[in-house]
Amino acid sequence: MLEKFSLSEPITMSSEAASERKASEAERGTTRMPREEMLWSFTRGSYDDHTRRRQPSPCPQIQTALEEGSQLQNSPGMASSCAKPHLIISLFVGCLLFASPARPAVSPSAAVNSTTLPVKHSRISAHLKRVNKPASPDGDLIDCVPSHLQPAFDHPKLRDHKPSDPPERPKGYSLSSTVDASFQAWSISGESCPEGTVPIRRTTREDMLRASSVQRFGRKPAARRLRRDSTSTGHEHAVGYIIGDQYYGAKASLSVWAPRVTSASEFSLSQIWVISGSFGNDLNTIEAGWQVSPQLYGDNRPRFFTYWTSDAYQETGCYNLLCSGFVQTNNRIAIGAAISPASALNGGQFDIDLLVWKDPKHGHWWLELGSGLLVGYWPSFLFSHLAEHANMVQFGGEIVNAQTSGFHTSTQMGSGHFAGEGFRKASYFRNLQLVDWDNSLIPLSNLRLLADHPNCYSIQGGVNAVWGNYFYYGGPGRNVRCP
Repeated sequence: MLEKFSLSEPITMSSEAASERKASEAERGTTRMPREEMLWSFTRGSYDDHTRRRQPSPCPQIQTALEEGSQLQNSPGMASSCAKPHLIISLFVGCLLFASPARPAVSPSAAVNSTTLPVKHSRISAHLKRVNKPASPDGDLIDCVPSHLQPAFDHPKLRDHKPSDPPERPKGYSLSSTVDASFQAWSISGESCPEGTVPIRRTTREDMLRASSVQRFGRKPAARRLRRDSTSTGHEHAVGYIIGDQYYGAKASLSVWAPRVTSASEFSLSQIWVISGSFGNDLNTIEAGWQVSPQLYGDNRPRFFTYWTSDAYQETGCYNLLCSGFVQTNNRIAIGAAISPASALNGGQFDIDLLVWKDPKHGHWWLELGSGLLVGYWPSFLFSHLAEHANMVQFGGEIVNAQTSGFHTSTQMGSGHFAGEGFRKASYFRNLQLVDWDNSLIPLSNLRLLADHPNCYSIQGGVNAVWGNYFYYGGPGRNVRCP
């Protein structure tokens, strides 16, 4: 039976064992540190040089037996020269206990904190969720920014700019649309910003991380071709356009869908282009419509958007309010916010009216959405050619074909159905009109239709008494005829 002892009690040895130990130490040339000093050194966590040296075993017989791999025997001779084996083992274990890092005792208060902290964090998260709830059911955060602090006024030419007065509407204009500001998800419940402010969709760190670079965030790829076969650039179109005269604006109703976009680097959109200049580096464009862009917005919802450039998408311009330029004047429309509802296959069709025109008095290009809602304007000095007029207007759809799998993309344009499938299946533009030099809305007389790849995305047009000039467009992308 093992004897109980305390490390604080002296350990007795026979005189014979003590003599042998001293002789062994003399022979090895080492001096054994007193046990009390050694334990103090362990608890302090530091050692003197002589403490780091290997200490001789208090029992040479046991050390020799261990080195030779022999089994210890409880013989009377061994017991007489060393402490009993159980004392040696207990001493060894005790030293290890003293040498091991001390573990702090857990106080009752620490135990309580370990239990209450997760509960506290949970309550904080729940409170923040309540007070910082998104203004939009789709998760967007909409900030009401004082009008004079909006991004437009960061532009050097707009530092002392006074917002322009509302322009004169084109002659022949009528408020025929039934769409109002509640068509956006964030304002369905009646939300709007106070007078003197404008609603701006908040840009997040995640939005910027999805971009190819910080410099290109919020911009379309450079040197994009708009109306020729665009296989080399990856952009494909199904559009109606008019060219060859001087144009001062355009108007149309376009149906809203939620096409499937299969790659984060691709998008699908439907828009009006107001264009001037050549298709070189001097290209000027003003653009407005809806788009699905996972890279820009982080989801697959159709969103109202604007764009502009004065150098063929090189260094100037951007989407929405992601750079200085476009001056917003409306406190109920958030550019970049989701549109709701969208059209349904074989079901209800939803479209929005867009009007872009040049104010005859000040020369700025204004944007109107729906039933008389002035969104804002592009100042004329942002442009070179468009400072005077446009020489081309274009309506229709565009997608990006990134060919990430080596095949044509399956990203849809419009509804994802071909133009020939008609109403309730294909996406459409209707009531296409132009604004002429006299600030009058006139019907198109020579609309040209173009599909870059008609087996992937097609277009068909016509004229009737209800829809005026119109066309259907779109398609599924990759299929047996579009490999």
